[in-house]
Amino acid sequence: MSKFYFDTDNNVHKPFELPGARPHYSPDRPGQVEHIFLDLSLDIPKQSYQGNCSIRLLPIRNGIDRLTLDAVNLNIESVQVDKVPQNFDYDGEQLSIQLAEATQSGKRLLIAIAYSVTKPQRGLYFIQPDKHYPNKPTQVWTQGEDEDSRFWFPCFDYPGQLSTSEIRVRVPNPLVAISNGELINTTEDGDYKIYHWSQQQVHPTYLMTLAVGDFAEIQDEWNGKPVTYYVEKGREEDAKRSMGKTPRMIEFLSQKYGYPYAFPKYAQVCVDDFIFGGMENTSTTLLTDRCLLDERAALDNRNTESLVVHELAHQWFGDLVVIKHWSHAWIKEGMASYSEVMWTEQEYSLEEAAYYRLLEARRYLSEDSSRYRRPMVTHVYREAIELYDRHIYEKGSCVYHMIRAQLGDELFWQAIQTFVQDNAHKTVETVDLLRSIEKATGHNLLFLFDQYVFRGGHPDFKVAYSWDGDAKLAKITVTQTQAAEGQNGSKDLFDLKIPIGFGYTQQGEVRSEELGVKNNSKLLTPNSQLKTFVVRVNEREQSFYFPLENKPQFISFDVENNYLKTVALEYPISELKAQLEFDHDPISRIYAAAALAKKGGLEAIIALSTSLKNDPLWGVRVEVAKQLAQINLDQAFNGLVLGLKDKNAYVRRAVVEALAQIKTAESYKAVRGLVQKGDPSYYVEAAASRVIGAIASANLEDKPKEDKVLKLLKSVLEEKVGWNEVIRSGAVAGLAEFKTSEAALNLLIEYTKLGVPQPLRLATIRALGKISVGQSPVNLERILEKLTELAKETFFLTQVAVAAALGQMETPKAVGILRSLAEQTADGRVRRYAEEEISKVQKNIGSEKTLRQLREDFDQLKQQNQELRSRLENLEAKSK
Repeated sequence: MSKFYFDTDNNVHKPFELPGARPHYSPDRPGQVEHIFLDLSLDIPKQSYQGNCSIRLLPIRNGIDRLTLDAVNLNIESVQVDKVPQNFDYDGEQLSIQLAEATQSGKRLLIAIAYSVTKPQRGLYFIQPDKHYPNKPTQVWTQGEDEDSRFWFPCFDYPGQLSTSEIRVRVPNPLVAISNGELINTTEDGDYKIYHWSQQQVHPTYLMTLAVGDFAEIQDEWNGKPVTYYVEKGREEDAKRSMGKTPRMIEFLSQKYGYPYAFPKYAQVCVDDFIFGGMENTSTTLLTDRCLLDERAALDNRNTESLVVHELAHQWFGDLVVIKHWSHAWIKEGMASYSEVMWTEQEYSLEEAAYYRLLEARRYLSEDSSRYRRPMVTHVYREAIELYDRHIYEKGSCVYHMIRAQLGDELFWQAIQTFVQDNAHKTVETVDLLRSIEKATGHNLLFLFDQYVFRGGHPDFKVAYSWDGDAKLAKITVTQTQAAEGQNGSKDLFDLKIPIGFGYTQQGEVRSEELGVKNNSKLLTPNSQLKTFVVRVNEREQSFYFPLENKPQFISFDVENNYLKTVALEYPISELKAQLEFDHDPISRIYAAAALAKKGGLEAIIALSTSLKNDPLWGVRVEVAKQLAQINLDQAFNGLVLGLKDKNAYVRRAVVEALAQIKTAESYKAVRGLVQKGDPSYYVEAAASRVIGAIASANLEDKPKEDKVLKLLKSVLEEKVGWNEVIRSGAVAGLAEFKTSEAALNLLIEYTKLGVPQPLRLATIRALGKISVGQSPVNLERILEKLTELAKETFFLTQVAVAAALGQMETPKAVGILRSLAEQTADGRVRRYAEEEISKVQKNIGSEKTLRQLREDFDQLKQQNQELRSRLENLEAKSK
């Protein structure tokens, strides 16, 4: 499944387990489910269907007289076993069949259940046009992960049961039905057509799927196997642009995983209102239609490419090799996320892949610091879907990369291939991955898993450097700040072997010296060499001494940056400048940029401005732009604004977002020019619309007139209708910055109405929370009324947006709405978000008004101080 989560911003390391969490285990198995056959007839206008579900079960014990299946809110009409009617009990959640004859081990049973469903709560979704959205397509699609298949057919709904499956479905013309496996038959039935699909390879119930719609079908192929893209008619070009690399990706992953793509076809179906980014149903991935790129979106949107390769990787990790229990979901989600890194390396460059990894690490770090910390493998939760967070996706990806760094490329791929080959069409747990690594390479990586997988957290390093010219000794002091002082034996400490490199920027060979630790020299660029030593870091604070012939120009901690960690560098400014310019590793350059910005001053601004202009990797330029804006000197603006001319749209976007920190008349003019003239990139325009609001609503001396900016943003809302509502959502975020403006609020409320395109409406709902904090009591009531009304809508994404809006508010009344949302929603994720947002609101309420006043006073002082310091820096520079 592709990522779906959102950040909350609570205290450090809250527990993951919420009240009501308990240990979950796989149920006892009555036997092996061998085959599931669903025979369905859809009545789309009534959002209902009739169904027959046949399950072939091979019992593994004698004497079982009762079978319990998962079945939620289904209308169970009859149950037969081997064509003999059976007594059954049904409580709306589980179907308990009293067997007329107890089981005999090895004697198969055929269970046949006739049932019907009207307006299913989850699992199967009917999408239809209505008076608000008359152009919405007619579609039916399913979503089973994690335990939602039980909402659309009766089953043993846990991942440990693997079986073959078949789906026969009757749909009205001209709709087509797509499902797992191969299409073995279609028959005409008056105005209807019956599609019969068969999946011959075993898979769990959560990967069974059905997608129905009036789709355009684009055919491709890989090694003679059909590769098909289904999209709404008229979007064929977008489909090729968005998914056209799929055959090459199949080839790439088949080779990497050492196992040719295992299923008879690969279909990708883009559906409307999908609740995730994508879902890797066996041989038939469902994707949100919002991933379809037009030409302009493709300029700076690689999310779709990442999504496509992520879901495809699941066809091996998740579908071919299936997790036995949800607690081990990191095995599949981590590898699917790491495949995004691998593909970036294959398609773009090693440096871009390194930057991609850094972004993944940061998303995990943000969840760890602001939401909760947890072990990656845990079976204590309320609902399994809670596990689908940044710990299993992004941290999981980083763990796979650390395994690769430990083993080296050749052994890593041997281990992965052994794991896939040994466990194809079977279920696995984390221990199976460890066993495969040991079997293929002889390496025991339990030490790594103990530190990163079976417990929460990561090391936070502070690295200081000094040079003793007389003794020709480099001293590096490494502190693990995540452990409290005096805690040397602490469970919070990490024990890792870390390479430390000393960089020399002139040409010439560097001799290796034996220092009792592994060391080697490596040529980096024509004018940069690195001399590397590996040290064991396992205490809270350690100092290492390195005898070197010459003083190094820069120091590279954790050469190649393979470990998941945070790093604060405490080096002199000259070493940081040299690292920013010469270190071959983009992540090290990014760490140097952050350390320079922390030092501040004109020298740092000049170094960062030069890097923004010259660094070869756009990712580093993006990060440098962010850091420049952190320095409170007027000269930072001059360095930053040049980045608006960068050829790379990602960099221009980062520069615009950085200008939001520099709230001056000049930054306002620069951004206003962009809003008026536009940019080739949707995202740059969106950022400009948001940022102009942030700058104009600040306390500027030369303040632009509020109504002028509101008028400008209103014109964006009226004129910039377009791809996925990206630009107009930016304008909505810009309006939300005017926290005291009734006119801005009135505009926002207009765009929360039904009929407003879904992406724009969701963005506006979220914006209501942001604008609420400065509004009058009367307007605050209007916002609360609106959110109360919106909270009653059942669409998952609307509920999430409402929870996010309420979580930004500073009134106890928001807590009440969140509580009722948590109590009434049928969705475990929404329940969890709502509860987390309650604690945010409680924190916001605090003594918020006093705090806000203090913050505003502080901002004004900072502004005045910045002007004085900037003048002083200029005078000093001139006197030099």
